[in-house]
Amino acid sequence: MTRLTALVFALLLFVTACSSGSTTTSTLPASSATSAGSTAAAATGPTITISGMRFGPPLTVAPGATVTVVNNDSAEHSVTADSGGAFDAEVDGSGTITFTAPSAPGSYAYHCKYHPMMHGQLVVQ
Repeated sequence: MTRLTALVFALLLFVTACSSGSTTTSTLPASSATSAGSTAAAATGPTITISGMRFGPPLTVAPGATVTVVNNDSAEHSVTADSGGAFDAEVDGSGTITFTAPSAPGSYAYHCKYHPMMHGQLVVQ
C-alpha cells in the first residue's frame, strides 16, 4: 500500500506542475505574443497544433509571419526556440496564442520547456 500511495503522490505532483499557472506569457525578443483566450479556437494562417503531448509536423512560414499556437492538451505548454532566444511563447491548457516568427530565414528547432520530450521545427523562408 505504501508504494501505491507514493505513486499517487508523485502523479499528483506531476499533474500539478504541468498545469500550474493561469496566465499566458511570452518573452519574445524583437517579436510579440498575443493570447487569444483560454479556449482553443479554430485558427487561420500558419498554425502549430499541440495534441497528445506532441507538436504537429514542421511548419514553414514567411519571415515575420504571425504564427498561431493551438493547445488541444489540458496541460500548459511552451513553444521555445532551442537556441538564440528567437521565440518563447507559453500557452495554457486548451488555449490559443500567437507570436511573430523570426524575420531571418532559417530552420528553428523548438521544444516545450515543461515537457522536454516535446520537439518541433519552424522553417522561415
